[in-house]
Amino acid sequence: MAQRNGRAAGTKDLTPLAFAGFAHFTAMQVRGDRIRGLDLHMERLRVASLKLFGQTVPEERVRSYLRTALKTGASDLSMTATVYSPAGEFTVAGPEVKPEVLVRTAAASNGPTGPLSLATVEYERVLPAVKHVGEVAKTHYLREAVAQGFDDAAFLDRRGRLSEGTIWNLAFWDGSAVVWPRADMLGGTTMAILRRQLRRLGVPQYDREITVNDLPSLSGAVVMNSWTPGVAVHRIGPVAIPAAPAFLDVLHRAFSAEPFTAP
Repeated sequence: MAQRNGRAAGTKDLTPLAFAGFAHFTAMQVRGDRIRGLDLHMERLRVASLKLFGQTVPEERVRSYLRTALKTGASDLSMTATVYSPAGEFTVAGPEVKPEVLVRTAAASNGPTGPLSLATVEYERVLPAVKHVGEVAKTHYLREAVAQGFDDAAFLDRRGRLSEGTIWNLAFWDGSAVVWPRADMLGGTTMAILRRQLRRLGVPQYDREITVNDLPSLSGAVVMNSWTPGVAVHRIGPVAIPAAPAFLDVLHRAFSAEPFTAP
């Protein structure tokens, strides 16, 4: 199901978007008509809209579009809210062109079970802090990784630092603390949920630069996104990563502590 500004989207609405590459979005999992970290999703949309369009869609209006979408679907589903300019790309739009919202729903998902192997690719996203659309490189490197016998890909910046995966954030375990990679990347909503819940649970966490050469000194690795707070990773490039069930347990426990919120 797809809705534009709270109403069913038809061919006329969607055709201009088929080739649009100037937009941003947030993806969330709905369970029982409620969402974890809804405040983080709203903040993500607000900040990205200011960055791309110089103006925002009022939060209450976005929430109303989410509520409308929930009335037409199952209580458990995947939901994506995309904010775009009707002026499209390759144009200069002033403040008179207001951004609009497309809400799309699909079947609920919990992601792969893992463990996963990740190829390493040198790649840096444009505007890495914005969850924008049209990123052909992500699908390209995913397919290349699978062709090489991996499950997915992890990105290295020009300094050799691990940053993120194609559609994932990365996290590591040093045996007692959660280690977040330090590099330019998209800060995921699940990552933000875990950071604040780990603080509340008193679980140690810190940020550090991590290269492939640092991996043998770490005790576990995961990927995470809106589907899941943690899927085990057993190999990154040529380096085997040990299983870390305690790490996975900590992340899932922290994620479960985040309350659900209705739009």
